[in-house]
Amino acid sequence: MTRALLLIDIQNGFCPGGNLPVADGDAVVPVANRLMKSGRYDLVVASQDWHPANHGSFASQHPGKAPFEMGELSGKPQMMWPDHCVQGTADADFHPDLDVASIDHVQRKGENVAVDSYSAFRDNDRAALTGLAGYLASKNVTELDLMGLATDYCVKFSALDAVDMLPGVRVAFIEDGSRGIDPEGVKAAIAEMRAAGVLITTSHDRLA
Repeated sequence: MTRALLLIDIQNGFCPGGNLPVADGDAVVPVANRLMKSGRYDLVVASQDWHPANHGSFASQHPGKAPFEMGELSGKPQMMWPDHCVQGTADADFHPDLDVASIDHVQRKGENVAVDSYSAFRDNDRAALTGLAGYLASKNVTELDLMGLATDYCVKFSALDAVDMLPGVRVAFIEDGSRGIDPEGVKAAIAEMRAAGVLITTSHDRLA
């Protein structure tokens, strides 16, 4: 049995002071550090949003569009985001308090300018794979716990893809190790994950 912990996008850009901050986003850092140091996990993986400066999901690339408006990218509806997690910038760095020395593998995503990538496993068009599923399969992962930022976007899509792309792996969402953008969106995301077979749990239960 191989237990893995997947930390989703715990980056400066999604924490207070970042370009796309999630309220209370930095509160997930101590939870992640406790879990990594617990000895429960055989493998720790972290995803990292890693956008080119001209990424098509940025409102700045669409004249007349403002952040958080709906727009279009490659012919499909797309939320327009503020410029965030641009490759090589401090905004894209992991939170400085995150115990990065305990991370075994970093999976970058969102590098294709023509498609957004919420999931750590594949782009939003569901065509291009990041390689994470293959990596976890190669490590014979049987249990995967996910947490991070943001619950109603990258965490949810990563959890749903984990169920879909890692048959036989038990997938769990660590609720107190995650924060979301919209409270109603978080409720809907948790319901959607639960319906897909994701276990909803907490770090306290995992460390009990």
